[in-house]
Amino acid sequence: MTRPLNKSVLLVVTCLASFLVPFTVSSIAIALPAIGSAFDLDAVGMGWVTSAYLLTAAVCIIPFGRLADIYGRKRLFILGNVLFTVASLLAALSWSGAAVIAARIIQGFGGSMVFATSIAIVTAVFPPGGRGRAIGIITATVYAGLSIGPFLGGILTQHWGWPAIFLVNVPIGVLVIAATLAAIPGEWAEAGAHGFDRIGAIIYSLMLIGLLYGLTLLPTPEGILWMAAGGALFWAFVRWERRHPSPMLDLSLFRSNRAFIYSNAAALINYAIVFAVGFLMSLYLQYNRGFDPQTAGIILVTMPVVQMVVSPLAGHFSDSIEPRLLATAGMACTTGGLALLAFVSPAMPLPLIIAGLVILGLGYGLFSSPNTNAIMSAVEVRHLGVASAMVSTMRATGQMISMAIAMLILAVIIGSRPITASTYPDLELSVRITLSLFVLIGIAGIGASYSRGAMHEHPENEPT
Repeated sequence: MTRPLNKSVLLVVTCLASFLVPFTVSSIAIALPAIGSAFDLDAVGMGWVTSAYLLTAAVCIIPFGRLADIYGRKRLFILGNVLFTVASLLAALSWSGAAVIAARIIQGFGGSMVFATSIAIVTAVFPPGGRGRAIGIITATVYAGLSIGPFLGGILTQHWGWPAIFLVNVPIGVLVIAATLAAIPGEWAEAGAHGFDRIGAIIYSLMLIGLLYGLTLLPTPEGILWMAAGGALFWAFVRWERRHPSPMLDLSLFRSNRAFIYSNAAALINYAIVFAVGFLMSLYLQYNRGFDPQTAGIILVTMPVVQMVVSPLAGHFSDSIEPRLLATAGMACTTGGLALLAFVSPAMPLPLIIAGLVILGLGYGLFSSPNTNAIMSAVEVRHLGVASAMVSTMRATGQMISMAIAMLILAVIIGSRPITASTYPDLELSVRITLSLFVLIGIAGIGASYSRGAMHEHPENEPT
């Protein structure tokens, strides 16, 4: 006899899993100077400690989302947590910068499985009237990870060293795996799903690697060649998927589905202009302003704390208020916060920096849950895995683009020089230029968010 599903337990487990990845990402931002010092990494090398995870996740989320639709979302969810937990232990035991980056790649495989399945499982279980609230709660736990990461990461790095930020993941990961196996019965897969499109997955992965890795190498000729190869593979991927009887990514999702297309575009832009702020401000606060890791973490925690408070409220209201309005207001707030931080200088008072982070947190919180609700509600239930994967792919790809832009500016202005007192002015200039560029991109994001039109619940998107 099959045990009845407890929705509350399922929500708690998916929230815990969704907590781990952003916690690690935000705590690493604080620990980067310590990791760089331990392994003699320059600014670009430190950026790769973060970007290695993001590139892997961006490449893998869509294929894993399709695999989850075919073979079971719970199965992929468990495997993802196993990989992420093991990789956290390996990262803590690393003996070189290359070893840390390798462990982050393994974390990328695990994290992409978790994010490709968690929202899809919740969307399949919760009805439309309560789905926005459930998604808002999951999003809030993501922001809780972002919130606790800088604070706890600063304390751990200052008192026990950077490996501690990885070790704390291990018991939480073990708890998630055990709870999923013991307390959540059943499986979520789509009956009648066809085989996995291996060739399409390979072309897609190589395409994203070419485009995103090439972006990190700009303005070198190698970067241009990588991006050109990625563009050619994009053309090949579209042609292949149109002819395949069971494509990895059903391109019909993008035909005459304005809400789905523009909501994903807005998500990509939102993450592209926000993510690198934590990386840049961590370097700025510790190098230019002379704060220790713990103090820098306390300052940076203001943005995700506001996100954590606002996100579930925004998700709840998106069930009754048009998500386009909430998300567009959020994008506008985000752009305003970036505009304030773009004037950072030695003369800028610390409360003004914190105010910019608070405005960013408000905008991020207002945007994410309503936007995710709009994406998930715009597709049929059989596409929930791919739609969930698209949400996470836009996040990971946007974050990778954000880091690539920051690393490009750092590479052009600072180059391979180590960050010392002589390069502090160049670091500050890099921060200002990058944030100013993000403001311009954010203005385009406001238009994309508003242009999606009203959200319409897909008639087949009902809970199972």
